[in-house]
Amino acid sequence: MSPRATQKQQTRQALMAAARELMDSNRGFDSLSLREVSRAAGIVPTGFYRHFEDMDQLGLALVAEVGETFRNAIRAVRHNEFELGGVIDASVRIFLTAVAADRSQFLFLAREQYGGSLSVRLAIGTLRASIAADLVADLSQMPKLQHLDRPALDVLADLVVKTIFATLPELIDPPAPSLPAHLTPEAKMIQQLRFIFVGAKLWRGLGNGDE
Repeated sequence: MSPRATQKQQTRQALMAAARELMDSNRGFDSLSLREVSRAAGIVPTGFYRHFEDMDQLGLALVAEVGETFRNAIRAVRHNEFELGGVIDASVRIFLTAVAADRSQFLFLAREQYGGSLSVRLAIGTLRASIAADLVADLSQMPKLQHLDRPALDVLADLVVKTIFATLPELIDPPAPSLPAHLTPEAKMIQQLRFIFVGAKLWRGLGNGDE
């Protein structure tokens, strides 16, 4: 990469980091202005347009960034063989390590899945669906789920991914010291996933009379 290209990439990353830092003070992405993001990144506002057409495009870049980080975390979990019992505990801890390592990215994801920017919400929805589709391939290889057909695996994967996304806001900050151990975000995620997979073992799938 040429020095000019390197500098352009560094400035682009500085703009993305500046947006995430501004949101770290309990602000939503849609409340940020192009000028303040540029100022926080140390460039003039006109320089912003050399990297993004508008704030929506910056938001989509942030979704793509956390999407890749999320997928890397899932790859680590996948390597650990996401199954029932103690493996769920280990897999959740692997994922939480990834969240802690890239807190600002996951903070953006946790907040903006319900945020005010429609384009960002839609992009996060697409990311969530893509992760669920990848998970279906993993679930189909699990011996204890061989009785489930593709539609049932689609529903199961969607439930697992939505559980993780829904728990993200609680995972960002440390729990209150007075919180009982079984109600910490980590413990709840582990137990919720256990419930899901125990139920999946007994579920006969869609259209088989289960209620």
